[in-house]
Amino acid sequence: MIDVRILVVEDDTDIADVFQRGLQAEGYRVDTVAGGRDAITRTREQDYRLIILDLILPDLDGMEVCRILRHEQSQALILMLTARDGMDDKIQGLRLGADDYLTKPFSFEELFARLRALLRRGHYRDIEKVLRVGDLILDQATRRVFRSDREIPLTTREFMLLGYLMANAGKILSRAQILYYVWKQDFDPQTNVVDVYIRYLRNKLGDKPGSLIRTIRGIGYTIDDR
Repeated sequence: MIDVRILVVEDDTDIADVFQRGLQAEGYRVDTVAGGRDAITRTREQDYRLIILDLILPDLDGMEVCRILRHEQSQALILMLTARDGMDDKIQGLRLGADDYLTKPFSFEELFARLRALLRRGHYRDIEKVLRVGDLILDQATRRVFRSDREIPLTTREFMLLGYLMANAGKILSRAQILYYVWKQDFDPQTNVVDVYIRYLRNKLGDKPGSLIRTIRGIGYTIDDR
């Protein structure tokens, strides 16, 4: 038995049964649920490494389930399944945090190949309680931030923004991603709220532009200690 637990979220019990038997034959540990709400409950109770998530579900659709899981900082890999082949759906799913997309019908050989490729990427990780970038430390449990042993008081939004940047240290985050995660809003090209709060953070951190929080012109921001 492979020490990888997978959750299959599929409302068609026959398909779910085929998934379960096929995946178990490959050595995976598999649980199945038929609805989005049950999927969210299970992921709160069990540490899954990968979720196979059908887009069309009887209660919450796969997009909403994906959004909620990522909002709750689930680190499970998500492979989204759909009978739709529209590019808009794929982009929306990936934007909400899905790691890959598979369009029905598909062969089990393709499914297993996608699963193995996802697992090799190593995206799954335990959620770190204490984040560190250079001399900057953010403690998620106590909601305290320190730089060079100096505590830095932050507002709730500032803390969320800094935590999101530090959890993705070295990655470039677009303004749209930041706006959605921190403010739960879709991107409005007219708003400069992200830029304003980045400026607030830099001021409080004593950070010169480009030294810790870097602006990637035309895209967004990243944080690193290079």
